[in-house]
Amino acid sequence: MQGVTDLGPNPDSLPGYYGLAEGSWKHFCRVWNVDFDSMKARFADKMMEAKGTTVSRWVDAVLENKENIAQANPVKGLFFWGHAPNSQTRGLDMKRAMDALDLLVVVDPYPTATAAMAAMQTEGAVNPNRAVYLLPASTQFECSGSVTASNRSVQWREKVIDPLFESLPDHVIMQALADKLGFGDELSKNFKMLETKFAGKTWREPQIESILEEINKGLWTIGYTGQSPDRLKAHMRNMHLFDVRTLRATAGKDKETGYDITGDYFGLPWPCWGNPELKHPGSPNLYQPSRHVMDGGSPFRARFGVEKDGESLLAADGSSTPGADIQMGYPEFDHTILKKLGWWDELTAAEKEAAEGKNWKTDLSGGMVRVIMKNHGCHPYGNARARTIVWNFPDPIPVHREPLYGTRPDLVAKYPTYEDFKSHWRLPTLYKSVQDKNIADGVAKEFPLVMTSGRLVEYEGGGEETRSNKWLAELQQENFVEIHPSAAAARGLRNGETVWLTTPTGAKLKLQTMVTNRVPKDTVFVPFHFSGWWQGKDIVDSYPEGTAPIVRGEAVNTATTYGYDSVTMMQETKTTVCQIMKA
Repeated sequence: MQGVTDLGPNPDSLPGYYGLAEGSWKHFCRVWNVDFDSMKARFADKMMEAKGTTVSRWVDAVLENKENIAQANPVKGLFFWGHAPNSQTRGLDMKRAMDALDLLVVVDPYPTATAAMAAMQTEGAVNPNRAVYLLPASTQFECSGSVTASNRSVQWREKVIDPLFESLPDHVIMQALADKLGFGDELSKNFKMLETKFAGKTWREPQIESILEEINKGLWTIGYTGQSPDRLKAHMRNMHLFDVRTLRATAGKDKETGYDITGDYFGLPWPCWGNPELKHPGSPNLYQPSRHVMDGGSPFRARFGVEKDGESLLAADGSSTPGADIQMGYPEFDHTILKKLGWWDELTAAEKEAAEGKNWKTDLSGGMVRVIMKNHGCHPYGNARARTIVWNFPDPIPVHREPLYGTRPDLVAKYPTYEDFKSHWRLPTLYKSVQDKNIADGVAKEFPLVMTSGRLVEYEGGGEETRSNKWLAELQQENFVEIHPSAAAARGLRNGETVWLTTPTGAKLKLQTMVTNRVPKDTVFVPFHFSGWWQGKDIVDSYPEGTAPIVRGEAVNTATTYGYDSVTMMQETKTTVCQIMKA
């Protein structure tokens, strides 16, 4: 689902991109109806507000020396929940990390490459007897509930068939785990609970509508509050009333509920501000100041204060959205500003009680948002200038820096990388030391080709599902490397021949050549959707019986190298170096 990060898996935020500060935790404790002090007691000292580790760095969270990690111990257990390991870099290190875990759990409709990698025997495994569990999850056709598209529209998905075999929907698996670990009642205390039979056994299932309603209750920051299950279901029943170009319903009522969908944008794309009763139509475009705020318009957020280095960060006079009672830049709203403007008494008594001492994004009543937007045409998050100089990034204005693994060591002095970070997202992160060592070792001479990776039309993600589909599998039956004719000729290679691709990690991939002008002379391309081979060997026997995909091949990320974005810790998948030779 495209909206997964909206709901809180990021290691530096709570759902809705609320930060990890105490105020955010207290907000969600109110949403979840749990005691803040008991929540705080679950965390080790100072860890409640500390960033976690990104999924790209879990390998280092396992393998790094204990004294270098900003937590009590390295990671000992790992859940791969709907995630393909072959989409992550540094495959050799990943296998070492899997072998060092005490517990590995795979939750997926398909075993994925995780299961095969975990079962594959390697010499020197630290913990070869670790526990590995496969929990079969239901596919999208066996579940119902809301999903978020890449345009931020939220759609209600209806179940097509009952879950097959022993598979369970994700939320049922989560509930079962919470029950087993002793906090199931707390997890689901705000949900209507169902007793549902799956695979001949009765399971406790949180009603899926209840889950979305709890999301609506808390995610004010991004306007994930107006898309109630009833509104979304009405949209799905009346898809024919929405214009396919504007995505807007020009007229019409839902016959089942009488709900008037006129003016709504299909799927109520977030931000859909306020309670469902406010009937905000959703926002087809982010930051569209030419429209009224109740018509999907919005200015830029005032997230960074009102002033920086003596310069105002607020928007210029006259730049407000149409119909706004404040025709100048203004900060985010809180209870104090509403009182100063004389708008406070437009709240009901119950709304005043809920909003006292709060700001617009921690007011669970939605009263502030209603008064600010509907009554006064302003935006609760303020009206500010767009920020183009990001002063809290290592490079406030982007500059070119040579990659850690590159073919132009002569450019490093002019375009150096960062100094090493001692601790970033709980882990040391290396830059200059890696780059300097590669230059000293002459890596560019030994590996003169730039290797990049990307996607194919035929396959999706890690590819386990699509490579198990016989009609798609027929279209691309082997993994390959695209290489320029001149680079191929220099190596005595013809189109369709089998080659070894090697990288500085010591990894080697057995691939088929595709000689083509689509890549530059010094660059090769390998798609990342493949797995099931490991450095020249088909590991089909490592999959659970009958689960290996039809098409298997080398995973390009077995061979990719170290490198991470200095802010997000996003892995480097687009640039490393390699050599290619005939197999």
